[in-house]
Amino acid sequence: MKNKNKIVAIVVMLLLVSPFTSQAMEAAFAMQEDVVETVKDTTKTDFKRVKLDGVAAVVGDYVILESDIEKTLIDLRSQGVSEDDVNRCSLLGKLMEDRLYAHQAVQDSLLVADDEVNAYSERQIQGLIGQIGSMDKLLAFYKKESQEALREDLFKINKLRMLSEKMQQDIITEIEITPEEVRQFFKEIPKDQRPVFGTQLEIAQIVKQPKASEEEKQKVIDKLLKIRSDVLENGSSFKIKAIISSEDEGSRSSGGFYSITKETGFVKEFKDVAFSLKEGEVSEPFETTFGYHIIFLEKVRGVERDIRHILLTPKVSDEALKAAREELEEIRQKIIDKEFTFAEAALNFSDQKETKFEGGQLRNPKDFGTKFELTDMDSKVYNQIRNIKDNEISNPILETEERGGAQKYKIMKITNRYDEHEADFAQDYVKIQELALTQKKIEAIQKWMKKHIEDTYVSVNRDNQDCEFTNNWYKE
Repeated sequence: MKNKNKIVAIVVMLLLVSPFTSQAMEAAFAMQEDVVETVKDTTKTDFKRVKLDGVAAVVGDYVILESDIEKTLIDLRSQGVSEDDVNRCSLLGKLMEDRLYAHQAVQDSLLVADDEVNAYSERQIQGLIGQIGSMDKLLAFYKKESQEALREDLFKINKLRMLSEKMQQDIITEIEITPEEVRQFFKEIPKDQRPVFGTQLEIAQIVKQPKASEEEKQKVIDKLLKIRSDVLENGSSFKIKAIISSEDEGSRSSGGFYSITKETGFVKEFKDVAFSLKEGEVSEPFETTFGYHIIFLEKVRGVERDIRHILLTPKVSDEALKAAREELEEIRQKIIDKEFTFAEAALNFSDQKETKFEGGQLRNPKDFGTKFELTDMDSKVYNQIRNIKDNEISNPILETEERGGAQKYKIMKITNRYDEHEADFAQDYVKIQELALTQKKIEAIQKWMKKHIEDTYVSVNRDNQDCEFTNNWYKE
């Protein structure tokens, strides 16, 4: 049961997609009301009639079966979603929206390449196997007799989802908002309904990253060269080698597997090597900020590369870690004694290039701004700063990288605090701009939805016509 819960938490709404031609839609509904299957009762000589899976709705070239709704409800319940938060009618409405997007994407020639869908499905399968442990367990969980059957279902599901996402993105991609529109949006919010923004912090840090000795670096390089030789000369499995040896926690269980493009958010050195290889090649060891890697290029899929990699990080000595801590303690004391400011110390002493030139200022990865909402802060950062008082400098904090396990010390400071407050146009312009832009996009989606419901074949089974949908699917 534990493994099942893990998988359900990862898979988002696995829905079966049934393509149907428009000419067959009316016949489908006429037939489905009375479709039965004759089943022989093994204990008697007579037969009984059993209702088959019915058609819940049809949108364009897509049929939504009753089982699609039930399967999605089961998935959501398994994820702990409350019955109060989702009901059958609202879920059917959402499935119909997805099919309308996908249907119109095809009409508008916003196509998704099969290779792209297959690559995504393969990453999905690898991730699931990493969680549950084996392909056999995965097939048993989803009651599939073969890998081909599972891949076929995932292909249909992901093709529809990707078409839907592509259509939605096409609707809003060119929507922009002017400062005047932001001002008007804010002006029209009644004063007693203005949003309240939670406490926000600006945080700075100074980092000391102790270096491993040249001897330790060479040990790691030699080990990677040995693995490379075993793969190329002795036919050893790179995947098994990665499971046994790699220190990248994010990919080790899947044999070091990643599917990447040039836009994937990996460091430049890693992508440069990955895109320089030919299928079947294994790179020489190379260094990034995480340690030393070797990469095996498994397959080229258009702009994507299916790769496996092994990461090893040279171990830093206890003496080097101690020296880094002592250096930060000295820097902290000199800031307290006003020999230089925190920002000056960051510029001159920090080993973190991303922050040192901005006085150690951290950037929020969600919007690249300097403010962090206290209630929405990454748990790792929150745990590091939660006991620091305003303008106080922390004692050295030891941090271990999740990828590779490299260790470093840092001192941190809360440079500004913005207490919970009602939205202020000047102070919170960026957040208000985001709200205004979101509202404009919602309105564009609603306008698009209304138009295309009118222009698209839509039919809802009479058993579902008591549902109150957000959109006018009945075209009344």
